[in-house]
Amino acid sequence: MSKSKILITGASGCVGQYTATWLLENSDAELFLWLRDPRKLSSIPKNHPRVRLLVGDLRQANIFANDLSEVTRVIHTATAWGDPYRAEQVNVIAVKKLLKLLNPELIEQIIYFSTASILNKHLQPLPEAFLYGTEYIQTKAKCLQELEKHPFAERIIAVFPTLVFGGRVDGKSNFPTSYLTEGLKEASQWIWLARWLKADSNFHFIHAADIAFICGNLATNPHTQNSEPGQSALRKLVMAQPSISLNQAIDEIRKWKGLKKTPQIPLWGWLIEALIKVLPIQISDWDRFSISQRHFVHDPITPPEKMGGTSHARTLEQILANSGLPRGINSLKQGKIY
Repeated sequence: MSKSKILITGASGCVGQYTATWLLENSDAELFLWLRDPRKLSSIPKNHPRVRLLVGDLRQANIFANDLSEVTRVIHTATAWGDPYRAEQVNVIAVKKLLKLLNPELIEQIIYFSTASILNKHLQPLPEAFLYGTEYIQTKAKCLQELEKHPFAERIIAVFPTLVFGGRVDGKSNFPTSYLTEGLKEASQWIWLARWLKADSNFHFIHAADIAFICGNLATNPHTQNSEPGQSALRKLVMAQPSISLNQAIDEIRKWKGLKKTPQIPLWGWLIEALIKVLPIQISDWDRFSISQRHFVHDPITPPEKMGGTSHARTLEQILANSGLPRGINSLKQGKIY
């Protein structure tokens, strides 16, 4: 049996590098790493004998037509946000072009990265994602809708990460730091205030190392057709740990920073609306929908344990420990806001 040839798009990103590293360590697959800047590839030797770099923009798929015709599996993590035109080009049009260049006789499986934000509790698309979503949310919802009807649908696994942590805030990791992990530094500076507030909200999170385990297992095992009830031919997996409340999250960070527990003021809907009007912040239609929804939970979810593995970070305390975020109140004193 010939070795798998696995294409990873967005290979220099946080999730891309964790996944490529897992595959190098746990398989004999040849990896085609599609990225724009090889200098950002920090965790993988660029001259590794099983690595082939495809350096270029996702919108220029034709220049890699020969390479793409060889691959047997795809892990598509690349995405774009911020600019509506670029988001449409990268998140929708480029995906169509990529799929056209794959060899139908060779391609076994396509792992497509979306976002859990576009799904309701039961993994069905949210109508509001099309109505109120940002350019990122809308293009992800649109692409998923089109993939449901694609000729490759039975070979596609759409994965939906929740809040993604990865890397370290102190720079002591070979992996890039995710936006959420980077944000822990600023969030911890405001925990002195947040500990006084109470909000009715729940959410999931996942570490990039656990995403890599899930995708690695999918990519190195035989692809099977979707047998899960309530889904189409295309399979959907929400990659997440069990949900926690926002109050639990604030309390975990409070304890990590060594701050005392305080009485809490409930953040009622009317109070949030009042704060929005008073504070100099801009709220989009999607922000308002998210505030009204409050609970970002899904069922079923897929942590590594569901595939016989052990999570790298199953709890928020483990997330904080892996992040390199300094412990104790002394780390807040520089900000002079505690």
